[in-house]
Amino acid sequence: VTQDDALQATQTPREAMTFAAALRRPDLTTEQVNLKVEETLGVLKLLGSADKMIGDAVIRGISGGEKKRTAIGVELVTDPILLFLDEPTTGLDSTSAHDVIGHLKKIASKS
Repeated sequence: VTQDDALQATQTPREAMTFAAALRRPDLTTEQVNLKVEETLGVLKLLGSADKMIGDAVIRGISGGEKKRTAIGVELVTDPILLFLDEPTTGLDSTSAHDVIGHLKKIASKS
């Protein structure tokens, strides 16, 4: 996950995560991908904005914190063996940052 989020402005968080999971996890069925995406959206508290466009400087979309959580979700949804994070809490409010770090700690303890 890079410091500057590389997301398609015209996609929704749900679409971005679904695309990443389908592309990088061809072993999963469509149902498994959808389940994984819903779980990740819930953990990252993105269910409320899951179907809003991500947006950019021209297209109005989700907030900066939601974009950051979406970028993290795009990686987490694929169950990576190794995850590089460059300032994962930049642009997040303190509650969201705490939640994201807590979830990352849970993932790390499972490994």
